[in-house]
Amino acid sequence: AGCHTNFSVTPMRKAGGYEVITKVCEAFGKVAAEHIAEYGEGNDKRLTGKHETCSINQFKYGVADRGASIRIPRSAEKDGKGYMEDRRPAANCDPYRVAARVMKTAGECLAEEAKEEAKAD
Repeated sequence: AGCHTNFSVTPMRKAGGYEVITKVCEAFGKVAAEHIAEYGEGNDKRLTGKHETCSINQFKYGVADRGASIRIPRSAEKDGKGYMEDRRPAANCDPYRVAARVMKTAGECLAEEAKEEAKAD
């Protein structure tokens, strides 16, 4: 069983937030193994690529894609803002470790983006 984790930060919920969501998804993909290490035991048996899961050895995200690692709701795409759902955490995960890992990756991604924007100004 999974502990799907819905996640957003303020920029994701504002106009243009869909672009922020996809940037954070890309960042998650670069550190997928580090995330899996924090997401509970037995994910190698659960994340097989069957039964609406993505393989533990693959990372992908998509709109309304229940077979993806990260599912972006249709409403987020339609509205241009919203949240994302990490479908990889197991039911036996420590939710504080999951939240810490999600925030670390998202924070680093958004901090890097802010630095790039500051350089451009």
